[in-house]
This record gives sequence, structure tokens and C-alpha cells, in this order.
Amino acid sequence: MLDLLITHAILPDGRTDMSVAVQAGRIVGVEAGLEAPAHEKLDAEGQLLSPPFCDPHFHMDATLSYGLPRVNQSGTLLEGIALWGELKPQLTEEALVQRALAYGDWAVAKGLLAIRSHVDTSDPSLLPVRAMLEAKKRMAPYLDLQLVAFPQDGVLRSPGGLANLQRALDMGVDVVGGIPHFERTMSEGAASVKLLCELAAERGLPVDMHCDESDDPLSRHIETLAYETQRLGLQGRVNGSHLTSMHSMDNYYVSKLIPLIADAGVSAVANPLINITLQGRHDTYPRRRGMTRVPELMAAGVTVAFGHDCVMDPWYALGSGDMLEVAHMGLHVAQMTGQAGMRQCFEAVTTNAARVMGLSGYGIEEGFDASFVLLQASDPVEAIRLRATRLKVWRRGQLLSETAPAMARLTLPGRPGATGFTR
Repeated sequence: MLDLLITHAILPDGRTDMSVAVQAGRIVGVEAGLEAPAHEKLDAEGQLLSPPFCDPHFHMDATLSYGLPRVNQSGTLLEGIALWGELKPQLTEEALVQRALAYGDWAVAKGLLAIRSHVDTSDPSLLPVRAMLEAKKRMAPYLDLQLVAFPQDGVLRSPGGLANLQRALDMGVDVVGGIPHFERTMSEGAASVKLLCELAAERGLPVDMHCDESDDPLSRHIETLAYETQRLGLQGRVNGSHLTSMHSMDNYYVSKLIPLIADAGVSAVANPLINITLQGRHDTYPRRRGMTRVPELMAAGVTVAFGHDCVMDPWYALGSGDMLEVAHMGLHVAQMTGQAGMRQCFEAVTTNAARVMGLSGYGIEEGFDASFVLLQASDPVEAIRLRATRLKVWRRGQLLSETAPAMARLTLPGRPGATGFTR
């Protein structure tokens, strides 16, 4: 007797009329037309059954703090960093935990079940680190939260920056982070990349760096990150986040840089909502989009994912934890509006994001975790277009959330009582 049998589902790869069988939190069968006794049966009625959404780049310690202690009036990256510095002395561990838990509830309702969050290690108190470790423990039954030790003020630029980061890793933070473009000089930025990659190699940890989040085409720390990845044998364990300077770089230089990134096995995370908002702020017109070269990186074989980055914090006033909104913005900014490109943007918030995070047992295949989302859509492109309703969300076979289908009740002349789901 199965625990759950879902029938007549469409999968993101295009398979139709599929059945997914679940037993003890694992997928035990995926095949067309499968029928078997089950404690619970669900007819998907031709809707899309997807692996859960993953966010490989977020700032959980800052989320839902918008307006504290004031609003970012310029909307710039640098004012956001300054504002976060003003807020830090007012932070309390309990408030940070409660805001993180509230956001976790939003995420689950949106089918977002895995988040990689950068947590600020700059303050010697490590209060944000303690709070996020507590939030991670409380969320563990329903959401996977990875933490990155992130020296927001620069690991070399801030006093005690390296020691604080090492203490955070000792406390149980999962990933080594960095921000080389925020160090005092280009050479110190490069030195920080080398130092942090060596630390990760020594501890056997992954690396995820805010890298070249700048409009400056001479900010080229991704080159150093790729070099150090190869030198230290860290292939497959290193991610460069943002990489927005690549949008402004000379094409000839990029023609050498992208193969270097691909050869090093370094992945990339773009953050479309935030990159389009924060970059190009020094431009008049024409204004640069700022997001990194997503289709070119993908074409070279680089794993590229999309992150949400911020929700209602010093850098961004909007957001709801909806990774389909992220994919929607990403395909517009990258001009990936062909059918293949739009499907790649769906993968950027599902399979590619899971790959960046190193998640195991992810996907709708026999033997994998029974974690998936039933969407009110017939395929990934329609899911992005409609930001489809998450009808049901499961994690390891347990139903976590359900939402009523979106339905419009129309009162049209000549068509009394017309109703329907407007596609």
C-alpha cells in the first residue's frame, strides 16, 4: 500500500500523463499510467508537477526589516550597505529569528523549500550568525537552510574580519563567503579570494562569493576565483554570485573569461530582481541592465541559477519569496524569450539552483525525496507567465501547504454566469 499516488501529472521535461508513487517519504515509481493501492490518491488533472523551488542566494538575516531604522531613499547598493550598518546595533537575536521564520512560512507557501542564505559575520558579536543557526534548526522539519559566512564589510577591510568568519564556521555555518570587490583595493580583493578559497580547501567546505557586484568593467575577481578553484582542486564546489561587472566588460575579454569559468567548474548565480534594481545607478541614458551574461554562460556549459537575494530589506522594498517572479524577471532582462530560453529560466530556479546548492535526492525520479510542487499550469513556460498558483506543496511525502486554484468569476454581457481560469 503506497502512502501517496499522484496521477495524470505533467512533468517539467514534457512527460505527460505521469504517475508518481510515494512511500516513506521517497519516490518509488515514476511512470505513465501507473495504478496501485494508496492511502491517498490525487488526480493532478494535467497540471505541472515540479521539483520544489530553490533559492541559491538570499539574505535571511536582513529580510523583512524594510524601514528599519529608515528607508533606503536612493535605492542604491551603497546606501543599503550603510543602512544595514545603522541597523546592526539595534538587532536582537529573537527579532532576527522571528523574521526569518515568517519568511520561511512565505517560502513554503510558494513551494520554495531550499534556501542558501548569506549571513553577516562582520560584527564580533556574531549575533546574526547565532540567530540564523537557530532559525535553521527550527525550520529543519520543513525547509533546508544553508548558511554562508559572509563578511559584509570585507574580510580584510574590517578589523577581525577573518577571525570572525572562522568563528562562524566553527559554530556550524556551511559555506565560505566573501566580497572581494568591497575590499579597499583590487589587490586586496584578489588576496581575499585566495585566502578564503584556501580556508575552504583546508576545511573541506564549498565557496560562494559575492563577486564583482559592480558596474566597473575592471572588477575582475571572478577571474581570480576561477584560477584559485583550479589551483586548489575545488571544482564543483565554488559559486560566483552576481558577477554584474561582466555586463559592462569588453566582449574580447569575456570571450576568454567565460571558458575559464567553465573549465574551472565554477557556477554562477544571477539575481535578476536586485541586479536590475541596483546596477546602472551611475548611468544617465542609456542605462545598463547590470545582470550578468546568463545565456552566454549557459551556452558555455556553466551552471547558472537565479536567486531572490532580498525581500523587504535595506536593499529592496518588494518581494514575496516567489521564485517564479525571479524567473519571470530573469527571462526579460536576459532577453531569453524563446521557448528553450524560458525553460532554462525555469531550470534556473529549480534544477540548476539545486545543483549550485549541492542538494542530493532532488528531482522527480525513483529513489529521490518525495518533495514537489503541484502548479496550476500545464508547462514551465505557462508557470512563469502566470506565476502559477502553488496548489499543493510536499516535502518528503508530507503535505506542507495547499492553495485554492485561481479562478475568475466573470459577469460579461451576453454570457451570464461565465467562470473560468484565465490563461
